[in-house]
Amino acid sequence: MGKFLARLRYLPAALLVLAAGVVRADTLAMPQPGDASAAAAGVPAKGQSMRTVERRFGAPSEKYPAVGGDSPRHPPITRWDYPGFSVFFEHSHVVTAVVPGQPPQIFNSDQLEQ
Repeated sequence: MGKFLARLRYLPAALLVLAAGVVRADTLAMPQPGDASAAAAGVPAKGQSMRTVERRFGAPSEKYPAVGGDSPRHPPITRWDYPGFSVFFEHSHVVTAVVPGQPPQIFNSDQLEQ
């Protein structure tokens, strides 16, 4: 019985070695903040005014009326569509620009679950 118990203490290490050969993981490369600036992507940058966006990109193909704005917690959000991207404004400043088919920029990657 003593020999059996002596061998048993090596079991966790042996299982760990076996498991290490079986475990496989894929790596997903996530874009980091600042990797692709808004200017490089050809879309308006966060914080730009409606006037600046219209001056740089011209008149949008579609302007949607503001939604929200009924309280300070729900500011008015306006959407402008351009060929290839949409711009969302809070009051009169860009909140984000979205290119269909592209993932959004990640700002808090340190908070992602591993």
